[in-house]
Amino acid sequence: MNYTEASTPTSQSEFLDLLFLKGLESGSSFAIWRKPKSQKLEFLLDDSETPERVSLNFENLPSGFIVHPFADQEDKKAFFIKSSYYFSLQLDQEFDAEDSPQWIKSQAGETEKSAKSRIAQLIRLQSESKNASEIESQSKEHFIRLVQDGIAAIEAGTLEKVVPARTKRISVSEDFDLAKAFLKMLEAYPNSFVNFFHIPHGGTWIGASPEVLIETKGDHFYTMALAGTQPASGENPLKSAAWTQKEIEEQALVCRYIVDCFKKIRLREYEEHGPKTVMAGNLLHLRSDFKVDMKATGFPQLGSVMLDLLHPTSAVCGMPRKEAHEFLQANEDFDRSFFAGFIGPVNIQEETSIYVNLRTASLNGDFATLYAGAGVTEDSDPEKEWEETELKCQIIGKFIQKPSA
Repeated sequence: MNYTEASTPTSQSEFLDLLFLKGLESGSSFAIWRKPKSQKLEFLLDDSETPERVSLNFENLPSGFIVHPFADQEDKKAFFIKSSYYFSLQLDQEFDAEDSPQWIKSQAGETEKSAKSRIAQLIRLQSESKNASEIESQSKEHFIRLVQDGIAAIEAGTLEKVVPARTKRISVSEDFDLAKAFLKMLEAYPNSFVNFFHIPHGGTWIGASPEVLIETKGDHFYTMALAGTQPASGENPLKSAAWTQKEIEEQALVCRYIVDCFKKIRLREYEEHGPKTVMAGNLLHLRSDFKVDMKATGFPQLGSVMLDLLHPTSAVCGMPRKEAHEFLQANEDFDRSFFAGFIGPVNIQEETSIYVNLRTASLNGDFATLYAGAGVTEDSDPEKEWEETELKCQIIGKFIQKPSA
């Protein structure tokens, strides 16, 4: 069919093509996402040439989408994609393109096939982010050695836990259909924050994160401790999961880290639920949930205070945080960029939902770089930690990977 103002797209896939095309052709920053257990797809575009850099006091920000790298910047500021244009649609309801705003309808003007071709071309033209040209940490030997060094540091008493990461570079399929891949991810990962964001000269990323860093809704604050990983298997993997002492202790360390942050700000009134087994894609994790009534505790800015205290969490860095971060900076040999940083919508319809940027990939021309880490304790098996990162890379990689001949 033709995309014309008189004949607007009639399917979610066609409409998603227009959103991606609108964002990529604008030359500006934009984001598309769906929250866990939600049926609402959201799109946000910043019409300025470069995104604003903001402090983490998000309560005072307008509506937008925040993006922060793993490593703190000198000024501790994040990228902020402000909401110049915003649109949402319900994925579980009958789609009516006539309800879309005029700025989306005006984007229409070419065939579905040419729109997809143009999106693929724009994706291939994306230059690598500023740190992606560094040597990528891909080899199994390098990662195994990194895990062994981490275990040695733990045995020496320097660290309690460390979370080394690696990259995996894959070819992007020549017929890669971004809208189709995104819709498949929405279907495959209902319990994850499925997202795509683009920042000029900063990167083009796609992912499905299972981990909330902080969330505020009305008077309530939420966070979670997510750690421990095993493949989901069997007819009922949630009931048949058996956790080792290593995995239980790894998750307990993350819980203690959150509680220690509460203690730092003398917050004693909070709810803790868990740990329980949860599924994210083809993996199982242990999760505990924390909830605070900000009004009852007289702490209206708890969200931004905890955001500053929690990042980077022990689940993506290690403990003690300072020593673990220094170990990673000295030994990983690549820049994580936005991997294990945080992303998410801010002050949209009186809610802020910020997630750890996990299960993610950066799109760099004809290639994509996948990122994955593994929690290392004194009981870790380096070979099993490598296998864990391979499973994590598959979560996004299988939607991008060029099929082998």
